Amino acid sequence: MNNLNALKSEDPYQNLPSSFFTQQQPTSLKNPALVIASKSCAEMLEIDVNTLSSAESLDLLSGARVPERWNPVAMKYFGHQFGYLNPDLGDGRGLLMAQTRNSRGELWDLHLKGSGTTPYSRGGDGRAVLRSCIREFLASEALTALGIPATRALAVITSDTPVYREAQEHGSTLLRVARSHIRFGHFEFAYHSKDKSLSEALARYVIEQHYPCLAPNPQGYADMFKLICEATARMIVHWQAQGFAHGVMNTDNMSIIGDTFDFGPFGFMDRFRSAYICNHSDHQGRYAFDRQPAIAHWNLSVLAQSLTPLLDNNALTAGLQAYSATFNHGFMQRMREKLGWINADNADDSLIFETLQMLQACRLDYSDFFRRLSYVDAAQGLAELRDLAIDIERFDLWAEQYKKRISQEDGSAAQRRTSMQKVNPQRILRNHLAQAAIEAAEQGDYSVVKRLHEGLLKPYQQGPEFEDLSALPPEGSEALEISCSS
Repeated sequence: MNNLNALKSEDPYQNLPSSFFTQQQPTSLKNPALVIASKSCAEMLEIDVNTLSSAESLDLLSGARVPERWNPVAMKYFGHQFGYLNPDLGDGRGLLMAQTRNSRGELWDLHLKGSGTTPYSRGGDGRAVLRSCIREFLASEALTALGIPATRALAVITSDTPVYREAQEHGSTLLRVARSHIRFGHFEFAYHSKDKSLSEALARYVIEQHYPCLAPNPQGYADMFKLICEATARMIVHWQAQGFAHGVMNTDNMSIIGDTFDFGPFGFMDRFRSAYICNHSDHQGRYAFDRQPAIAHWNLSVLAQSLTPLLDNNALTAGLQAYSATFNHGFMQRMREKLGWINADNADDSLIFETLQMLQACRLDYSDFFRRLSYVDAAQGLAELRDLAIDIERFDLWAEQYKKRISQEDGSAAQRRTSMQKVNPQRILRNHLAQAAIEAAEQGDYSVVKRLHEGLLKPYQQGPEFEDLSALPPEGSEALEISCSS
């Protein structure tokens, strides 16, 4: 296996018109140290994870050294932030360091977050702090293990470089690894530049890199938009089914290939609240949990507007309709799987929504409820879950409907439980677990984050080894507020 410094960069993004990027060198951190690394991500890149702690790798990961064949750039894009267009966006604290291809032909972007100022920093210091890097690392690994499409993270580096937010913190970096860093906002930038050639060049790039079966012509662009809509819908299905809230679904945080992207104030729900808000800056609840499907559609509508130089309204409408159809079908199918229903029934939609309403009325923990449901024989009773409900009457009404629905299934109770255990995780990245790992790491103890990482890599596996990571959160942990201050 190679080490990180030996990877070759192809840099196809830099074949785009120069207005899409600015060449930029990173700014180094003082006394860098490796906090944590992903073995599976390293294997994907065909490098030895053990080499990441070498002085040579630390120099690269901290921005002190750039391999000769790498040519870092800061990417330019626009974005709608909380519904309003912001033209002053771009990579303000990160650089696309390289684009490297493994032996399987997969092209991976290597993006160093926290690498210093760029022309798009907007007065910021271009730095990232340890807590935000740890959160993104853990989220990338956790979502991937759950089967949710997401960007990856190779390693987190901390340092003695002071960074000032609400208090002094450790300047840190994270090397994000992704199939693409093209955002909806890239197409917004091209559109508002009023230069059709920019839109065409970007669409050709996306087709060449991510949808090579398509042709770079109007029909190919229409098919590309439809595929983007469908990929986005599948991502949102996963989010809603697993109780994940992104927190800041601005169009510049939306990946063109449907990967969960730009982790900030995200959160997995504890007790089910349909209007769960994980970002304490989202005062109006624009990006609340139950708003995510509609916001994704809104963001795709913004992307559609940006593609009007290339496509007519019929093609754009077809893409948006494909989003709705893919999401509606996919969400109901995934919830059937979580509830243990193999066969579809006309009444399933209403019972699925009744299940969610019951969870909220009974103040039940979302992931814990489905996990417990996966290990009981519903026909024999649901006493364990009933004991956790605060509205017993509401729970009993739901339980009778659920047991009646289960009785319509052909398979055995054991088969149903096995299927449910494959889609209902034992462990999720709860905020209080992430916070405990962060607090330990900030004191120089990386054992907590490493153990949490290990447990999150096996989210569906039952056993005593990580039993504490599967427990219900302590009282008061829901009060944890996450901000965009990273």
